[in-house]
Amino acid sequence: MTISTQTVSFSSGKSTLEAYLARPEGIGPFPATGLFPGVVVIHEIFGLNDNIRDIARRFAAEGYVALAVDLFAGRNRVVCMFRFMGGLFTNSLNHRGIKDLKAALTYLTQQPGVDAQRLGAIGFCMGGGFAIGWACTDDRLKVIAPFYGMNPRPLEAVARSCPVVGSYPEKDFTAGLGRKLDEALDTYHIEHDIKVYPEAKHSFFNDQRPSNYNAEASADAWPRTLAFFKERLG
Repeated sequence: MTISTQTVSFSSGKSTLEAYLARPEGIGPFPATGLFPGVVVIHEIFGLNDNIRDIARRFAAEGYVALAVDLFAGRNRVVCMFRFMGGLFTNSLNHRGIKDLKAALTYLTQQPGVDAQRLGAIGFCMGGGFAIGWACTDDRLKVIAPFYGMNPRPLEAVARSCPVVGSYPEKDFTAGLGRKLDEALDTYHIEHDIKVYPEAKHSFFNDQRPSNYNAEASADAWPRTLAFFKERLG
């Protein structure tokens, strides 16, 4: 599928954020509307880099309009890294990052060809934590895919979550968080598919980090995620 990409900007409160927009060309897959589903891609602590842009392009190639937002845009990145991660431990449901992501989703729904009823999000590490917390506070999201992310506090908030397909590395502290999330989603009868990969490390899906990248786990996690999204977004 032919795709197009561009750098865009949008407002979030008094701030202006930048993002990378990747979209398929042509008409969307839904005959009645000709629209495409949309997905927000949320970066790791490393920010919006080539790896995250590539993931946005991969989604676009699968028929999604993908928006990879830069949560650190126009800000001191080192300060943001510490504040954002600290906030996930203490204030994950009312975090400034989640407010920015809600603004990003609003921007995405305003793009030509996007079906505002078919929206999802995927996040990695910090972004995975944001995806889970965000899903507990925004019913526009119909599906999320956290990769090695933190759980919201309190964990009981996931009772309000949309369906979740999560991927976690066994050789990382987030493996335990993934298992706790799995149990909580069971308790609240939220559709989910949580998988822990035995030989994987943190950031195993990032193919630009050779020391952590796990090709086998990544090759399994990607089609799992796409299949789960397709079932929920049509």
